[in-house]
Amino acid sequence: MNEICEVSGQSSGRTIDVVHASLIRRRRAEKRFRLYGLVSIVLGLCFVAILFASIIARGYTAFQQTSIGLDVYFDPELIDPEGRRDPVTLMEGDYDRLLKNTLSSMFPDVKARQEKGALYRLLSSAASYDLRDQVLANPELIGKIVRVWVPADDDIDMFVKGQLPRTGAEGERRIKDLQVAWIDKLEAEGRIEKSFNTAFFTSGDSREPELAGIWGAVMGSLFTLLVTLSLSLPIGMAAAIYLEEFAPRNRWTDFIEVNINNLAAVPSIVFGLLGLAVFINFFGLPRSSPLVGGLVLSLMTLPVIIIAGRSALKAVPPSVREAALGVGASSMQTVFHHVLPLAVPGMMTGAIIGMARALGESAPLLMIGMVAFIVDIPRGVLEPATVLPVQIYLWADSPERAFVERTSAAIIVLLVFLIFMNGLAVYIRKRFERRW
Repeated sequence: MNEICEVSGQSSGRTIDVVHASLIRRRRAEKRFRLYGLVSIVLGLCFVAILFASIIARGYTAFQQTSIGLDVYFDPELIDPEGRRDPVTLMEGDYDRLLKNTLSSMFPDVKARQEKGALYRLLSSAASYDLRDQVLANPELIGKIVRVWVPADDDIDMFVKGQLPRTGAEGERRIKDLQVAWIDKLEAEGRIEKSFNTAFFTSGDSREPELAGIWGAVMGSLFTLLVTLSLSLPIGMAAAIYLEEFAPRNRWTDFIEVNINNLAAVPSIVFGLLGLAVFINFFGLPRSSPLVGGLVLSLMTLPVIIIAGRSALKAVPPSVREAALGVGASSMQTVFHHVLPLAVPGMMTGAIIGMARALGESAPLLMIGMVAFIVDIPRGVLEPATVLPVQIYLWADSPERAFVERTSAAIIVLLVFLIFMNGLAVYIRKRFERRW
């Protein structure tokens, strides 16, 4: 008997040892798994931080614009020879000659033709238009010498910001030694300053980087999103309510649900091809318009809104429906008076996420012609327009060095919009969500 107890005790001791060893291995495996997950998260955050840092480092300088101060003599012979202050005559004045005369008087040693061309290229091509606008706003400037600040050329702007090198082989630099000397002289005289680049936020696109702005693309995005929101939100919410609360469970509804889930995974460029074939080629709607862009993005965001809406409705406990029906409410009253108010926060969150996705899309809009070069600010949904992601694509494809910082600055603005919209979705979910 004692021998049996000893054997039994030894056996149970070995079993406990095996269990302890197994627990130690499982705990070590769990720690390793947690460590792998933590390392993955840290690496992901590092990559995102590197991406954001590179974009900000390249683009923050675009929010500043270099200006050159010139003491311009508004010669009446060049801008108002008749002396009548007629706006039509003032519009046709030779303001470019005013600037050239001013630069020539400031640098009298510049005589050669090529040197004069390099000197005149210190100023932006928009400088003469700035003078014209000042004269039209205040004709009393004619005949006077006034200090005016005009935008510098894009290469000069980049050089002053430190984005272009000062040293190195002259043949490999965009800024020549003579121009560097002229810039140093202007800086020493206090004639060069950097100020906030308001034109970047108030102007449309331009071939000249120093004149290019995002306002036209922002308005195009706004009109496109308004069309998308006005179509996809009511249709998506209505479809979600019907499929989840009223639709019979049969093959047809199963077929519809499967196709909605499949459409949510379709590449966005396919919707662009569909919009090109249907809305433009078949219905003849205007190309490059926010109306067509909004229709295409509505098709793309509808599945996302429907799926999010159905998930929000499913999250409402069945007891809410049973209680409403138990006190005599109809099915319609149950849904719209009790279930829907509880599901609206989740449905709105899905809608905002869908709009954020639509804001960042460019591929479907390229197919319907919103990649066109648009200078004028759109004033309606039928006028030609572009959107912010497409504007970024256009600038990224431009050869000028100054468009690189414009591209990064536009990406920063787009990211701010996307972060705001996703943050709003998170706030709505946290603020109005009920936990059951």
